[in-house]
Amino acid sequence: MRTKIGTITSAKMQNTVAVTVHRSVMHPTYDKRFRVSKKFLADTNGQDLAVGDEVVISECRPLSKRKCFKVTEILKKAPRVSEMKTEAVEQTTKRDHRDATYEKSSKKVTSSKAK
Repeated sequence: MRTKIGTITSAKMQNTVAVTVHRSVMHPTYDKRFRVSKKFLADTNGQDLAVGDEVVISECRPLSKRKCFKVTEILKKAPRVSEMKTEAVEQTTKRDHRDATYEKSSKKVTSSKAK
C-alpha cells in the first residue's frame, strides 16, 4: 500500500482535499536534481483539515474518478486564520469607559483635577 506525505492546497470540496506531493528527480542528461510536484485528491474521513496542513495519505480503492487516496494522519496543523484574528483583536483592543481598569484610572485623574 503506497503512502505519501504532502501539504493540503485546497479544502473547498466536501469530504475531499487536494494534497500536493513534492519529490526530487535527477535529470537524465545533466544529472541535476529538480523538484516535481503532483496533486492527489484524498478523502478526509470526516477530519477537520485546512489549507497548509501537512498530512500522510495512503492508497485505497477508487472512491471516484480521481480520488484514490485517504488521509491517514495529520503530521502538522497550519495556524487557523480565525485563531490568529481573535489573538490579534485581544492584543489591540482599545479600552473605553465600560472597562473596569479605565474607570479606576479616570477617577484618579478627575480627583487630582478637583484639588
